[in-house]
Amino acid sequence: MLRLSSSPNNICEVEGFVKDLVARHAVKEELYANILISVTEAVNNAIIHGNDMDESKFVKVFCDKSDKELCIRVCDEGPGFNPEEIPDPTTPENLVKLGGRGVFLMQKLCDRVAFHDNGSTVEIGFRL
Repeated sequence: MLRLSSSPNNICEVEGFVKDLVARHAVKEELYANILISVTEAVNNAIIHGNDMDESKFVKVFCDKSDKELCIRVCDEGPGFNPEEIPDPTTPENLVKLGGRGVFLMQKLCDRVAFHDNGSTVEIGFRL
């Protein structure tokens, strides 16, 4: 488990966590970039949007591995959100906007994305 206070400065800790995770679970090297980008986006969203950068709140990252899937859960202490209300970043009016692509990237890079706890937990899965 990785536990981070909700400062954007702590996002850099995700890379070491993912490197250890990939090595510990003997995950194929070609999945590394997709896992790193997806977990980084999920943690970034949890810190900035979920916990509103309140350093007294924490983001926790959990990992489970089965024979078929690596499952990573990122949990924040925020009120959650409705993932159905996220604007599509590929529409013309959103193409030039900064931000708003984290969930879209996760959906493209992961084999499975699910939101739980009213949106304060994101679960991402990678087929092994």
